[in-house]
Amino acid sequence: MAEPSDFLPLQVAIVGCGIAGLTAAIALRKHPKIRVVLYEKATELKEIGASIALGPNGLRTLQKLGLDNAISDEVAYRGPSNIPMIYRHWKTNEIIGMDVHEDVTEHLHHTARYHRGHLHQALLENVPRSIIHLRKKLVSAKADSQEGVTLEFEDGTIATADILLGADGLRSRVRTSFVPDFELKWSGWTAFRSVFDTSLVESIPDLPLDSAHWWGPDTNFFASRLGKNTYTVVGGVNADPKDSSATFKNVEWNQEASVSLLRDKYSTGINADYTLFLKDWNPVVRALTEVTPSTRFYPNFSGSSLSTWVFGSRATLIGDAAHAHGGAHATGGSLAIDDAYCLFLALLSIFPFTAPRRPSSEEIETALKLYEATRKPHAERLLKKVHAANNAKSAKVGIPEGDEELRARAAKGSDTNWLHEHDVEKAFEETKTWIEGRLLDADDVSAKL
Repeated sequence: MAEPSDFLPLQVAIVGCGIAGLTAAIALRKHPKIRVVLYEKATELKEIGASIALGPNGLRTLQKLGLDNAISDEVAYRGPSNIPMIYRHWKTNEIIGMDVHEDVTEHLHHTARYHRGHLHQALLENVPRSIIHLRKKLVSAKADSQEGVTLEFEDGTIATADILLGADGLRSRVRTSFVPDFELKWSGWTAFRSVFDTSLVESIPDLPLDSAHWWGPDTNFFASRLGKNTYTVVGGVNADPKDSSATFKNVEWNQEASVSLLRDKYSTGINADYTLFLKDWNPVVRALTEVTPSTRFYPNFSGSSLSTWVFGSRATLIGDAAHAHGGAHATGGSLAIDDAYCLFLALLSIFPFTAPRRPSSEEIETALKLYEATRKPHAERLLKKVHAANNAKSAKVGIPEGDEELRARAAKGSDTNWLHEHDVEKAFEETKTWIEGRLLDADDVSAKL
């Protein structure tokens, strides 16, 4: 017999109000019988960070969600060639490689680059402020298949829900609640990231209109226009992560840095404080560093694969909280967006719009496991690639790459179309069909016993 509670809306709590959390909220709110509440530790809705890119996969997903304001040319920048990444030689400035999309025809699906704050604001425009609770720093989270989830915050308040989504980023407190021994490890790379007005670069001769990634013997340099007349440059330093005295080992995310570090790195010779510095970076790169007004540190961290993404049959993770890959291949934003959409599809599969009642605890677990089965293998493929690359870089710190080797590596490109052109909806349907087929086979075997 149905209980009165069976007809109440499904309550979903989302911890984290970044790209992942907002996208999840937007998707889930399309269901008339799901109620979403967002909890954010910040005191104001202001996304920190520098630039962010979305590939075709993330852009297509945002379009499916009706978020045209978040993918328009008013907020994002797309280069005139529609080539997602062009690799240039650090010294000569010649093009030595590029990545090319395989199956992208619509203009709005070509790789788009944003100031992170502008993308965040575009998503916020689609979320009622009334469902966002600020100053909510999570202390602990508990999940039980029958009782639901309980959240305790630093201000002493308690919240409950039917489902919990941890969308609270690289240093997720939701993840810590369920996997307390999870560790992030510094890769040895510390980026200097800057965003400023495009007017500062307009007079630089030979500045490419397309995004450019200059590859050098011991480091790289990236520069690109962003939406809303902004520009970004990204430089950095590689170090041995095992070296306790490594420069920048203990700097913090988004910590203010001296812009002279950026200029010195790409303009001068060897400097023992920052490992190997090489002379003769091409004039375009040097000019970009000279007009850059300020910069900030962004140390790169990643973590191991989790054994599961589902906890207590009621809680799961999305975005960097689920797969701490360190932002490799500029795919973190799109991964988070696809995670959010896949979770919505999974819940919709057990709780359609026309459902006469709320899903049972068993059905909720089925949905979360379906989400995990779809997304976890995809994320683990990336994590494996990232860890291999980090280990290879660590082994070569202080050993400049030869020019022939550098050119050969750039000519190969990044081989990441499987990431940037991934069809999350197709992957979800294939996973769902595969699981249903296995269940049918199991039923057939049981019937014959």
